[in-house]
Amino acid sequence: MALAYIRTMARGQADILLSEFANRLIAQGVRVGGVVQSNTTCTDTDLCDMDVRVMPDGPVFRISQSLGAGSRGCRLNPDALEQAVGHVSQSLNVASGQLPQLLIVNKFGKHEADGRGFRPLIADAMMAGVPVLTAVNPTNHAAFQEFAQGMETCLPGQLPALLDWAAELKMPSEQTA
Repeated sequence: MALAYIRTMARGQADILLSEFANRLIAQGVRVGGVVQSNTTCTDTDLCDMDVRVMPDGPVFRISQSLGAGSRGCRLNPDALEQAVGHVSQSLNVASGQLPQLLIVNKFGKHEADGRGFRPLIADAMMAGVPVLTAVNPTNHAAFQEFAQGMETCLPGQLPALLDWAAELKMPSEQTA
C-alpha cells in the first residue's frame, strides 16, 4: 500500500503539479484515476473558480460556488464534490477488473479531514492495492497523519520527484503491458 502526498506550496501550485504529473503518466499509458483541479481566475474578485476533472478523460465538475460579495464562508460546493467522488468511485469497482494503477486526489482537504469527500475512496484504493497521491495543506496535515497512521510518505513538490516515485512503483504502462 502506497500513500504519498505533497505539501501545498503557493496557491494553486499543487494543482498545476498534480495535473502535469497525471498528464505525463496518462501519456505513458498508465491507468490513472481520481481527480485533478484547475483554477480559473474570476474577473470580479481575487478568488478563483475551482474545477476538478475526473481522470482520465472527464467529466469536469465545478466544485466552487459563489457566495456573494464580502462573504467569508467556505466556497466548496459539497454536492459537486460528492458527484465527482461518485464518478471516481466507479473506477474503483473491483468487480470491473480494471482498477486504476494510481489514484490521484487533488487534495486531502477539510471534507476529507472530517471523514467525507474522497477519504473513503483513498482507503478503498489502498485496500485494493492502488497507490494514492494527494496534496495536503498545513491546516489538514494533522488529520491526514491521523488517517494515514504512519503509512504516508511526503514527496518533494517537484515533477521529477513524482516521476521517480511513480517509477519506483513499477506500474506497467498499457503500451508495454
